[in-house]
Amino acid sequence: MRRTVLVFRHVPHEGLGSIATALRRARLAVRLVDTPRTKRLPDPRRFAGLIVMGGPQAVYQKNQFPFLKKELSALRAAIRGGQPVLGVCLGAQLIAHALGARVFPNHHKEIGWFRARRTKAGGGDPLYGRTPAAPTVFQWHGDTFELPRGARRLATAPLCRNQAFAYGTNTYAIQFHLEINAAMVAEWLRQPGAEAELAFLSPRARRDIGRDRGGRCRRLARTATPFFDGFARLCAGRVPPQVKKG
Repeated sequence: MRRTVLVFRHVPHEGLGSIATALRRARLAVRLVDTPRTKRLPDPRRFAGLIVMGGPQAVYQKNQFPFLKKELSALRAAIRGGQPVLGVCLGAQLIAHALGARVFPNHHKEIGWFRARRTKAGGGDPLYGRTPAAPTVFQWHGDTFELPRGARRLATAPLCRNQAFAYGTNTYAIQFHLEINAAMVAEWLRQPGAEAELAFLSPRARRDIGRDRGGRCRRLARTATPFFDGFARLCAGRVPPQVKKG
């Protein structure tokens, strides 16, 4: 499966968005796994890379959501094996925890459009360094994480310090939704639990989330493209190691 990227999905509406476009450009296929409904996860070391998407679950709810324990084991195996790994939102939190960092409720929820400023390390990163210095990105999260030991913080913001990080040369984690498009924003706002999650915002702030989502998402795509293209090339250019049997 050297031309196939494994994707862990937690809810149907958390799609790949612009990540899928980058994978197609790199001529990579996708194996999508809905982890809450899967008893045994595929071994990520048999694939060209691993992508872990977002979701409403929390990493510290592992006993309530046992499939998260399986994902953490798979992530550790992929990272140790040198696989290209990308985590988005919950996926980023899972990577952080797999690397030994604490995940916990943030002091302030981030839902809507916010700037995430690139750090000096981010500017020098071969993938993230190709993005703008302070793009406006889409956020929908209430949890955050400590920066894992040995990781490089790539982006930061006032309400949530750890917005993106890299570990080694093949592992990337982004707290925000760089992949989202206008259709996904509309779909997320239609979800049954969305109104309750947005209740802490003012009416004006709630309206702002969907305002000019087409233009905002087009600008976001210009930010996302070089980063996701770089990750796709990372997957396409690497031959996964053989997995020992036994």
